Amino acid sequence: MIFSPRWSVLPSRVFLASLLFTCGAALAADGAPRTTPATTTAVAQPAQRPGHSAVASANFLATDAGLEILAKGGNAFDAAVAVAATLSVVEPESSGIGGGFMAVLHRAKDGHNVFIDARETAPAAVDPKDYLNPDGTPNRDSALKGPLSAGIPGEPAGLVLIAERYGKLSLAQSLAPAIRLARDGFKPDPRLREAIAGQQKDLLRWAASAAKFLPDGKPPVEGKLWRDPDQAKTLEAIAAHGNDGFYRGPTAKKLVDAVRAAGGNWTLADLESYQAKERQPISVDYRGYRIITAPPPSSGGVAIAEILNILSGFELEKLDQAHRVHLIVEAMRRAFRDHNDYLGDPDFVKMPLDMLLSPFYADGLRQSILPGKATPSSMLPHRTARDPGMHTTHFSIIDKDGNMAAVTSTVNYILGSTFVAEGTGVLLNDEMDDFALVPGKPNVYGLLGSAANAPEGGKRMLSSMSPSLVIGADRSAVIGSPGGSTIITQVLEGILHFIDGESAQQIVAHKRFHHQFLPDVVDVEPGMFDKATSADLTAMGYTLNDRKPWGFMNVVTWDHRTNKLDAASDPRRPSGSGRVQ
Repeated sequence: MIFSPRWSVLPSRVFLASLLFTCGAALAADGAPRTTPATTTAVAQPAQRPGHSAVASANFLATDAGLEILAKGGNAFDAAVAVAATLSVVEPESSGIGGGFMAVLHRAKDGHNVFIDARETAPAAVDPKDYLNPDGTPNRDSALKGPLSAGIPGEPAGLVLIAERYGKLSLAQSLAPAIRLARDGFKPDPRLREAIAGQQKDLLRWAASAAKFLPDGKPPVEGKLWRDPDQAKTLEAIAAHGNDGFYRGPTAKKLVDAVRAAGGNWTLADLESYQAKERQPISVDYRGYRIITAPPPSSGGVAIAEILNILSGFELEKLDQAHRVHLIVEAMRRAFRDHNDYLGDPDFVKMPLDMLLSPFYADGLRQSILPGKATPSSMLPHRTARDPGMHTTHFSIIDKDGNMAAVTSTVNYILGSTFVAEGTGVLLNDEMDDFALVPGKPNVYGLLGSAANAPEGGKRMLSSMSPSLVIGADRSAVIGSPGGSTIITQVLEGILHFIDGESAQQIVAHKRFHHQFLPDVVDVEPGMFDKATSADLTAMGYTLNDRKPWGFMNVVTWDHRTNKLDAASDPRRPSGSGRVQ
């Protein structure tokens, strides 16, 4: 077994000092995204163009929609609009125009990278008391079901922004495949049918939800066409009028009327004031690759950059599996601790991003990792569990010119709030649960939060979505996944596998492990470790917790040496599709 020279056993006073540093440095606060070098290696940008395109998404109908738009002369950004809108129709259990998304885009002609923030926002009248039981504990029903659980949707505005600023085709052209499927019908896959059956009791609470998802009083049946005419009309309004087709006019009025009639607190002003935003992505250099990823209000990019900065001081490739996993888990532990304490909406909260993304901060964290021994989360100072969720979606696109789009879209939990606004076909999200509704109490994914992520009118709730690009001299990749809090660790592990030289198919098929500070256990996909590795990790002090397989990763890779694209969808979910055109 080979250890890095930095792995000397530290005196207890040095270990304690490093822990104090991780807290005291937080006083230098700055809310702007930063570029941070985990290594000093220069990262070359791809000079050639692939000459062909690839799309990987969670549903073959959405992949086909993206390829259809590319074949009509659209670019990766037009295709992204088509795929996202189609997923709203065919995969509403995971995403939709009643939710939001985060995207990292790379424009090949000038190397421009941008983060599109189409995250939902809290309505102006948000009241934290609405999410509490009389005894002060979190009210999971109001946080996860019905109109009070829904933030103001961001996806329509985000799609309009991408089409207008980055696309080649009209918005109407890119939305056409989704409109056609909603109007003419499609055959729901097993995942959608099972989601509807599983949420049937809640869907029956609201007439419009039952009418959309339970035709003839029961879930859609295998092989039978399912139509969504109301959503087709809403998509047509967006296609014709852009933002005004959703956030103003008849559709907006229907949304607000439905929400308020069912006990919610939206107003027309909430919708009219919503804006999708362009932000500077976070980038970090690691082993000759540049990772371009999501800034706040995503926590994912900060955590991934922090973990890679920590790991840059170790020679992972020279370690056995148990010690490699030990280092990665300890880096995860520290990044999730900071996630819980500091991160929120950059428009509302000053965050110490200069500190969190600093290689010097990472060095201090690295020195607090003991060789061959777990650090209990209770030993790491901080200011303040459920199964990982799969109810988000991600797709990856590279077009013939080398434009790239990594897009992660969500309505949060299964079928979001289960509340459909009558006359619109719009299934609303339940993203209010992603706020720290009760500071120090976990949300549905077991994540804790602080006042930085407390709900306020117009504020974006923190997200784990981590759409990412990995760009190197020889190979590049577009990567992301759903999975609640596991998104961050899935994308991290996928990036590490890609940098190790693995193919798209190998990356998405890898078994996974996850640690998020609290609960202090390592979630492990069955078969991830052999008996010897499990025994070694247990001896180091880790509690291993077997979980059913999680994630739905969709990856596109580009080998610059052969100019070949490859697309792969997670084999855990057979409805996914990765295709090269």
